Amino acid sequence: GGACKGGLLLLGVNVSVTGVPMGLCGAPGTRSYQAHVVVLLLMGTTMLVQASHMVKTALMLVTGLTYTLLTTPGWGHLHRSPAVPSHYLTIATIFLMILSLYCFTRHVEKLARTLFLWKMEVHEQKERLSGMRRRNEALVTNMLPEHVARHFLGPARRHEELYSQAYDEVGVMFASIPNFSDFYTEESINNGGIECLRFLNEIISDFDGLLEQPQFQTITKIKTIGSTYMAASGLIPEPSPGPGTREVPLCARDRWQHLADLTEFALAMKVALMNINYQSFNNFMLRIGMNKGGVLAGVIGAQKPHYDIWGNTVNVASRMESTGQVGNIQVVEETYLVLKDYGFRLVRRGPVFVKGKGELITYLVKGRERQGSFLSGSSVTLPHQVVDNT
Repeated sequence: GGACKGGLLLLGVNVSVTGVPMGLCGAPGTRSYQAHVVVLLLMGTTMLVQASHMVKTALMLVTGLTYTLLTTPGWGHLHRSPAVPSHYLTIATIFLMILSLYCFTRHVEKLARTLFLWKMEVHEQKERLSGMRRRNEALVTNMLPEHVARHFLGPARRHEELYSQAYDEVGVMFASIPNFSDFYTEESINNGGIECLRFLNEIISDFDGLLEQPQFQTITKIKTIGSTYMAASGLIPEPSPGPGTREVPLCARDRWQHLADLTEFALAMKVALMNINYQSFNNFMLRIGMNKGGVLAGVIGAQKPHYDIWGNTVNVASRMESTGQVGNIQVVEETYLVLKDYGFRLVRRGPVFVKGKGELITYLVKGRERQGSFLSGSSVTLPHQVVDNT
């Protein structure tokens, strides 16, 4: 009686289910109740989420062995009995349930581990795809202007769609290094011309570095043709006004501020080239032509898209460069009328014959009459510029 009472206290049983006192170990109702409690305990053990299947199996075995020790007073009469007593059948059923729950727990853990590995693989693939997308976006942004790159990377873009945009007020600049062709040689001393190209790359890279400065944000590099650098200003589309808001027209000075920035950029390119000449003991000089007007911008090509601009404004700017003077910035009269209001000092060159346009009155930009946004000083006159005697 005392051993039975202690065993029942361990199982937490303190009431009678079938009317038989719970202190009697041999009562059938007591054994049935105890077996049900053990089964519920085994099922609860399998619900432990953080435990592995080995830990769950160990807990279930401890539970089954405890139940066996508490419900079996002796084993000697088992051989004398012609039939297996019912409580031994209950023990066998419990251990069979332990085996079944072990298989179930092992299967659930295997599925959970497979799912975890699959999620980790999906996460790694997402990280790789995200990294590839960032690299592709950076590559497209380097090839195309930022607003054009957003158009091509947007979800609504169709592959067969042609990107084009018309602009009415754009500044165009061509800057060439005429004496670079004399510098370029393919002799063995220059490693077959590679050293010459490396030096040209240094010059162009310095020009590109100027575009990263805040005052030149409105300027877009178009391309390089040999040793000629082409850039334009005003190619960033204005944000459309929101619903219910009225678009306020800009005054003439604000409208052409980007052209003044482009002129500042041209002067900065000359200063940058002078610094390169000073460090490398060369005498390279720029010949720059500028013009303003309307252009058509677009992207051509599918595999290797290229952003370019077309129009009469581009043609005249190219002619201003080819007919210009080395070390100077040449513009037509329409551009002169705009730049003089921004404090630039210009000198009248006179009529110049331009192929396809006849004779045009051109001007040379000498610098600033007063302090500018980029170059300090009351005026800027580089050593290789045309001397202003007026």
